[in-house]
Amino acid sequence: MKPILVLIGTFLLSVIISRIATGDIHLAFSGNLAMCMMLFLTATGHFLFPTGMTMMLPPIIPFKKMIIYLTGIFEIIAGVALLFPAARIVTGWLLLAFFILILPANIYAAYKHVNLEQATYEGPGLNYLWFRVPEQILFIGWVYYFSIHQ
Repeated sequence: MKPILVLIGTFLLSVIISRIATGDIHLAFSGNLAMCMMLFLTATGHFLFPTGMTMMLPPIIPFKKMIIYLTGIFEIIAGVALLFPAARIVTGWLLLAFFILILPANIYAAYKHVNLEQATYEGPGLNYLWFRVPEQILFIGWVYYFSIHQ
């Protein structure tokens, strides 16, 4: 829920500020700034809760902690890259692939009832997917619309 609040809140605030400051609404910039801020938020989880994040990966995946840190770094770099029009389309496509690739980890985490902040198996479970899957679709659509389509 926090990522959606950051995404929508940053977007609305940016739209309002751009309208007041320039007299125009800069949707592409506002949308990409919002995704940047959301990615910064989610990236912090990779560094604050690495143990819980590694629990989201199936046992067959090697080098779990390194993957968690690298994907956190990727999220930060991608967020910044979205703010540069020259890098936006390539970054958008990379983020689309990233969001698709991490969905199985979220499904696995729900199946195992992972609570990533507490690093326990006492999380919300499969009911979480009723929220998480639509959220992932929102992120994919958001990146496509504001980063690739614009």
